[in-house]
Parts: sequence; C-alpha cells; structure tokens
Amino acid sequence: MTTRRLVLGRSAAVVGAASTGLLLPEILRAQSNKVRVGLMLPYTGTFASLGTNIDNAFRMAIDQQGGKLGGRDVEFFKVDDESDPPKGVENANKLVQRDKVDVLIGTVHSGVQMGIHRVARESGVLSIIPNAGVHAATRAQCAPNVFRTSFTNSQPTLALGKPMMDKGHKKAVWITWKYAAGDEAFEGFKDGYTKAGGTIVKELGLPFPNVEFQALLTEIATLKPDAVACFFAGAGAAKFIRDYAAAGLKDKIPLYGSGFLTEGVLQAAGPAADGIMTTLHYSDSLDTPRNKAFRTAFATTYRAQPDVYAVQGFDSGLLLIAGMNAVKGDMSNKAALHKAMEGATIDSPRGKWTMSKAHNPIQDIYLRKVADRENKVVGIAAKQLADSGAGCRMG
Repeated sequence: MTTRRLVLGRSAAVVGAASTGLLLPEILRAQSNKVRVGLMLPYTGTFASLGTNIDNAFRMAIDQQGGKLGGRDVEFFKVDDESDPPKGVENANKLVQRDKVDVLIGTVHSGVQMGIHRVARESGVLSIIPNAGVHAATRAQCAPNVFRTSFTNSQPTLALGKPMMDKGHKKAVWITWKYAAGDEAFEGFKDGYTKAGGTIVKELGLPFPNVEFQALLTEIATLKPDAVACFFAGAGAAKFIRDYAAAGLKDKIPLYGSGFLTEGVLQAAGPAADGIMTTLHYSDSLDTPRNKAFRTAFATTYRAQPDVYAVQGFDSGLLLIAGMNAVKGDMSNKAALHKAMEGATIDSPRGKWTMSKAHNPIQDIYLRKVADRENKVVGIAAKQLADSGAGCRMG
C-alpha cells in the first residue's frame, strides 16, 4: 500500500508539474531518448538549393552511421529561415524553445546566422554553422558551443595573393559588392596579396545586389592593372563574368576570385568563364577516393550532383558524429562533447581538416582554373590555412 501510494503521489506531482509546462519537455525527451536535431536553413528563395544540399548531405552522413548519433536515434526538426535576417532570432527560438532541439544546424546567410548566433550564445545549445562565413561567429563573438564547418569570408581570398604574384601580377584592382561578405573577402585578399608583395591600385565596389558593372569595367580598362581580383556569387557572379568578357577584358587582364565566383554558375556564364582562376576549400574535380565515394553516394541517393555546400553539410554531420561518439550520446556532458569536436580530424571529401581554437576549419585551399565548364584543380594555393580568429576569447 505504501509503495502504491508513493508511486501515485509521484505520478500526481509529475502530472501537476507537467500541466504547468515545467517538466513536459524533459519528460517527452526522456521517453523518446532521441537526439533532437534542428535544421534552420533556406528551403525557399534564392538560396533554396544550397539549403537543400546542406540538409541532404548532413542526413547522409548520419545515415552512413546507421542513422544514429552516439548510439541514439535521431529526430529532425526543420525551419525555413527564408534568408531573412530580421526573422533570425525568432526562427532559431522556434527550434530551441519550442522544439527543444539538442543541436542547431544553420545557416547559409550571414545576416541570419547572427540571429542564430545570438540564440546559441544565450541558450548554450550546440550550434554548427554549415556555410555562413561571417567573421564575428569565430572571432570576437566566438563561443564554446559554436562550431563552423565551412570557412570565414576572408579565408578563400587570403590564399589568392601568392598564386597571383607567382604569375607576375604585381598590381591588381579589387572589385566586389559593398556589403559585409564583400568587405570581409577584401580583408583576406588585401592581407595575402600585400604580404606576397603585391599592390592594390584601386578598390572598386557597388551596392549589393546591383549588377550594373559597365562603369566599373570601363574604369578597370583605363587603369590597366596586371590582374583583377573579386568576390561575387550566384547569378550576379555569372553576369559579372559575362560582362567582363563582353567589355574586352577577358584576354587582356586575367580575372581571379574567391571560389564562389565560379561555384554553380558555369553553365550560366558559358565560355566567358574559361581561364578564370579561383581559390576555394573544395572542387568537384578533386581526384581522391574519398571525394569520389562521396559524390557517388550523394548522386545515387539524391539524383543530383553535390557541391561545396553539400560537402559542408556532410562535414557538419561528421563533426557531430565525432563528438557524439566520444561521449556515447551523453549530450549533458558538454565539456567533453565540445573538447571532442575541437580535437576531431574530419576525413572530408575536401581533404582532411582540423578545428582551430576559435572553432573554424584549418584546411587546404585549392587553386582552380575554369576549363570546359568545370573548376579544375591545378594546385594547392595554401596548405592547412587557418583564419586568424582575431578577438576570440573562449569563455
């Protein structure tokens, strides 16, 4: 009787607490014992294909582990971030507060990322960034629970300087959109190029996402630099490449750029892209067993070709797997989980990489040349390149 009365008493207490909403999430989590993974990515709009590839490749990495993380089943929750920065905090809170996710994967757009970052820092939820290169996330606002599997905006362009100087291009013009990503990409180029001995004769810019390049191309023709370096992406990049050729500059002044200049736009850019040199941490054409196996698995599973965004999504999965296996699925052991992720070596399709103290990849940056509508690897622009992590103080 006493035992039964005690059990009933406890049950009543639990029900009472649950009815107030205090214990219900914890009870549900204990009952399911599933790892709750939140995916906050762009599933509509301009960046929809990027978000889909990240999502698909992330799931593929977990599926290749038998669909488990540290021996636990996985439950997914999705929110379309719409690439809308003002909604960033609200959407991240839907996953963290409403869905009680254990880990938050996102996102593509740096403006939206800062909303996620605020929520991650305030809540302590494990956060993995599969694309957005905004500096603050792994510099001044770095955090023990925030990891990035992609790049900082200045990382690819930091590797541009030496290859350009090796070709004898001592004077260069820089051109980009004037917004955060363009400014941060310029920081990397300026640092790498001037340290290699180069001189930037002019910095040109236009508002994002303006694509009226003609006046600036005319100025480049007048300046006659040895080369042009730039940061553009997406449809705007394709138009810049076509306009550059149409202005008669293609065969006179070599064009270099962050690898995003030629990612996913080579069909749209057409022959105008031939010969462009870029630096990036991945290339479809990497001739390694690991990359071939990844590309085959992705194409077979999703009937689509993977890209750099898919690789970053896949590596987000590999990083989470490494951490979860180390703690045998016990996410309450945050210190051990974070330490395991910090110390992981990721056997990626891009090549093996490790995590910096600021939680950003230390990785090879490849030199690529466009030929026959492909980004073909012609060398390594920088071995195991780390972002500076300037201002990072882990709390």
